[in-house]
Parts: sequence; structure tokens; C-alpha cells
Amino acid sequence: MAGGIVTLATAGDGGGSIRIPAGFTGLVGLKATIGRIPLGPRAKYGNLTVTIGCLSRSVRDTARWFDVCNGFDATDPLSLPRVGGWEAGLGTHLDAFRGARVAFAPDWGNATVSPMMWEWLEAAGMDLLADTGMTRVEGIDTALPRMGSAWSLSGNIAIEAQLIDHWPACADDLTPEIRFGMEMAVGKYDAAARAKIERRRMEVNEAMARIFHPVDGVDFVITASNPDVAFDADGPLPGVFGGIDAGPGNNGRLTFPANLHGNPAISIPAGSLDGLPIGLQVVGRHFTEELLLDLALTAQRNRPWPLVAPGSPC
Repeated sequence: MAGGIVTLATAGDGGGSIRIPAGFTGLVGLKATIGRIPLGPRAKYGNLTVTIGCLSRSVRDTARWFDVCNGFDATDPLSLPRVGGWEAGLGTHLDAFRGARVAFAPDWGNATVSPMMWEWLEAAGMDLLADTGMTRVEGIDTALPRMGSAWSLSGNIAIEAQLIDHWPACADDLTPEIRFGMEMAVGKYDAAARAKIERRRMEVNEAMARIFHPVDGVDFVITASNPDVAFDADGPLPGVFGGIDAGPGNNGRLTFPANLHGNPAISIPAGSLDGLPIGLQVVGRHFTEELLLDLALTAQRNRPWPLVAPGSPC
């Protein structure tokens, strides 16, 4: 997508794998409410965090993809009923934003974000509020419990199941991060681990419900898509972000919460820092994808980003 080889890409997001690359490469990346895009046929639920979505260069391309792909599939009984009119409805929800309550959370998911990058993203977020008539709300407690090793274990169990008999012979073919996770997880899933995972998940759900409470909470949370600009494609994962040492585990913390609670969230191109793209992440309540698309459309119209890849002959 970022290189202009394809015009639209289907993607999966179990912890940020739509929003993270979108933020790094200046693309639009919408992770839907869990169940919006069916996982069937042969649906596997695992830790119930994976949703399907797409990466695109324009909000309209994303809306068109959702027009085609959403809807109930009996092979995935958790999938949602079909909703039409995604592309046709672009720009028709703007009145819903007037007075909407927004929390800014640079430390969303207990993350550390590059201070310089957050300055740019906070300004982009304030521009979006000015464009739409939304209201920034201070004093909202956006703190979330740490899933920690429980989250990692639950995800790596699913990877172990996919690798079947290839592990550990395939260890050298995996990234260092996946290989480390596998080594830490294999053989450690038992009743006590399952109970811990369920307890932590419940705590996250309670906290997210409080943050997005229809009376006392907010309508949207604005944060970063990534803790810093993109790192080298060959790795390793960085541990320092804008001069702050937070460790490699800091990567992905900004995107995990929407996966754990099932919220829709979108990464919107928000300019560049040191010549590299940065993404503004907006998280909404369940079933508000069309509002997120209209927020992104507003940003695209008022502060356009390139609709073709740099150097593309198109």
C-alpha cells in the first residue's frame, strides 16, 4: 500500500496491526468494532481480539471496502448484521460531532510517547476539534489496567496453534519478538493462567466502559497510533522513544485497548516528523465506525495528504 504496489489492502488487527503500519506510513487504517467483518469461514476466536479491516490512502476507499465486506456470516456466529451506505453516507454525520466530548490520552494503555511527536499530534487533534465543534474534556481518568504477561500469553497460544508441528524447528524463521514470545509461552498455559487472563480482561472491560460511559465519560479518545516514528524494517523493536527509555514492551500499548474491549479505532495521517509520517489515533464507542470515517474525512478535506505513493507514476 505505502509503496503504491496495490490500491487497497485487507488487513487483520489483533493488537494494532492495521493502525500501527497505517501510522508509520501515512495511510488510513480503520479497525472495526469486533464482529463487524466476519472471520468466517473457518473462524477461530482465540483471545477475541482480532478484527478484519483495511489499509487505504483515502477515507472513501476505506468506506467502499466496508460496504463490500461487512455483514453477518453464519460460520462466524459473533459477526454483526450487515450495515449499508458506508460510502454514500460519508460526510452526513457531521452534526453528531457538535458538543461531543473528547479526552486526549498521550499515555493511553500505559504507553510512553515521544514528547516531540505528541506536540504535533496534540495540535492535529485540536485542529480536528475546531473543525468539528467537539469539546476537549479534562479530568477524565483514562488509566487502564495492565494486561502484561497475561495478554502476551493469550496471543502466543494462538500462534502456537497455528504453527502446529513447525515449532520449534521454525524458530530461526520468526522475528526475534515472536520467537521470544513463543519461548516464554509454550507449556505455560494452564487453569491458573486462564483465570488470570479472564480477570485482567474483565478489569480492562470495566475501565473502558467507564471511560466511554454515555453520561459521565467521553465519546472519543484521541491518542497516538505509535509511540514514535517508524523504526528500521529489519528491527529490532525500539526501546527508546523521543529520548525516553521505556523498553521494547512499549510498542503496541497504544493500540491494545481497542482490541481488548472491541472498540473501533482509526489511524488518520497527521503530517510528518523528521521526514517520517505520524498517525493520529481516534478511538470511539462500539458501532461508531461511520463517525470515525467522517472525522478522518474532515481531516483529509482540511489538511489533505497524498493520495498516491511518493514516486508513483500515477
